[in-house]
Amino acid sequence: MSLLKEINAEITNIIKEVGYDEEITLLPSNRKDLGDYQINDAMTLAKKYHKNPHLIAEDIKKALEEDSRFKNINIAGPGFINISLSDDYLVTLLNSISKDITINIDKKPPKKIILDYGGANVAKALHVGHLRSADIGEALKRLARLLGYEVLGDAHLGDYGRPLGLVILEIKKRYPNLAYFDSSYTGDYHEITLPITNADLEEIYPFASAKSKEDENYLEEAREITYKLQNHERGYYDLWQKIISISKKDIKEVYDALNVDFDLWQGESDAMEYYEELKNIVEKENILVNSNNAQIIEVKKDTDKAPMPPLLFIKSNGSISYETTDLATILQREKKYHPDEIWYCVDGRQELHFEQVFRAARLAKLIPPTTILEHIGFGTMNGKDGKPFKTRDGSVMTLKNLIKLVTEETYKRLNPDITDEEEKQQIATTVAIAALKYADFLPFRATDFVFEVEKFADLEGKTGPYLLYSTIRMKSLLNKADIPFSKIHTLNGQTEKEIALTILNLPTILDKSLEIKSLNDISEYLYKLTSLYNKFYAENKVLTEENIHLKESWLTLTKIVYDINNLLLDILGIKVPKKM
Repeated sequence: MSLLKEINAEITNIIKEVGYDEEITLLPSNRKDLGDYQINDAMTLAKKYHKNPHLIAEDIKKALEEDSRFKNINIAGPGFINISLSDDYLVTLLNSISKDITINIDKKPPKKIILDYGGANVAKALHVGHLRSADIGEALKRLARLLGYEVLGDAHLGDYGRPLGLVILEIKKRYPNLAYFDSSYTGDYHEITLPITNADLEEIYPFASAKSKEDENYLEEAREITYKLQNHERGYYDLWQKIISISKKDIKEVYDALNVDFDLWQGESDAMEYYEELKNIVEKENILVNSNNAQIIEVKKDTDKAPMPPLLFIKSNGSISYETTDLATILQREKKYHPDEIWYCVDGRQELHFEQVFRAARLAKLIPPTTILEHIGFGTMNGKDGKPFKTRDGSVMTLKNLIKLVTEETYKRLNPDITDEEEKQQIATTVAIAALKYADFLPFRATDFVFEVEKFADLEGKTGPYLLYSTIRMKSLLNKADIPFSKIHTLNGQTEKEIALTILNLPTILDKSLEIKSLNDISEYLYKLTSLYNKFYAENKVLTEENIHLKESWLTLTKIVYDINNLLLDILGIKVPKKM
């Protein structure tokens, strides 16, 4: 139980002793001039006990005034109770946290979650659109684990649809003599050297995609190859496996650079071993409908206020739809992992798709009624023109190029005393990732936001580099300490008290962030705590303070803030370099 909840429980017990049997809620005060916290429960108690709320508040006030841990207790309005914590009590609480900051975190009841994020497509370059899914999904995974959930993160690669058919078709056009396309070939495909690199694949897909929109015959050929691929036809299927191997290596390198780590590297194709079982289930449930040579599942409800198209289960040419692979994946996850919840961290524009899939999954009874399926949508990262972030020539920017662009900007701002070029480049990349991620987390996830390279790479203001620089400075100060420190003896001023109250509020921030599945509150909290500490640092000469008790108090407070910063930066997937 967090310290704030313990305080809440203590006050509840005091109120029960007065004769009011009700669990109260201690809230951060809206009027800091009146108190640190407020209790608004007198109105609820008035209804329960048929008594004037102001009289109830007076009873509570008198009881709390007898406890030395609380001070400045006053009543506002009809019965709002304002209350502050004594400095001695705050010191006691901070010393508890100094031993282990995780004691101030509320753990949740056990729950197993599969978190589907990343969304990379095989044979296609990861682009700016993949950044938010990776960032938000990774951070939510880390946050949920910190709060006690078992979470499996799945990259869920797009590796089974028409894009792969297009890529294979274009390879066939360019290299028609490859053994993969020779029906008489009986040798081992593993012995064939494919004259294709990942860079080639990244060029081939957009070329083939554009051509398919202009040439109906080309598109039809791609459809036929997709069908052969999905039916594991020799040659095509083997080439597909080689493409995946080449592409996955590059995808992993980009995710590693972003400090994103998946537990599962499953693709749409991995769920296909469950396809026949899925088909039997939907047929048994009698929810498949023939429509123009295709098979669909009607998912609309009488309560729908907007059109709800049916889910396309099997296309008219016999190939499997994207929706169907998602249903097979749900069945796979239920059978292998039995999750309590499945979260999909995917662009908000996919809302209709997931609503169709979730409804179909429940109609087919693929999961227990208690299993939660949730789409965690997010907005787009835009340029200064308000449109999705692109390169100067208007093409979609790859993640590699975006990281390179921001790294060039952060490199300019590093300490010129860092002379080792390799080290400086590594630090610049680390700082660039921090700039990207923190900018990504600042807005509520569902909103679009404008990414400005110069602004978010700045060492000042609400930026990732600012947080890194401040955290590194805290570490440097602790390393220079010439006395042992492990205890706070006193709080010496208003800024220190504000830091203490902000530290106590951490579990509230974590709980809210998990509830709304957004990292903006954690990002704002990090900035607030760091800015308060920097204000404290400017007000006091920590290392040269002659009062040993005061110096130890300041160093211990620094250590608590440093530990919290590291904890929260790690949740956000941001690494802290040793210097910058």
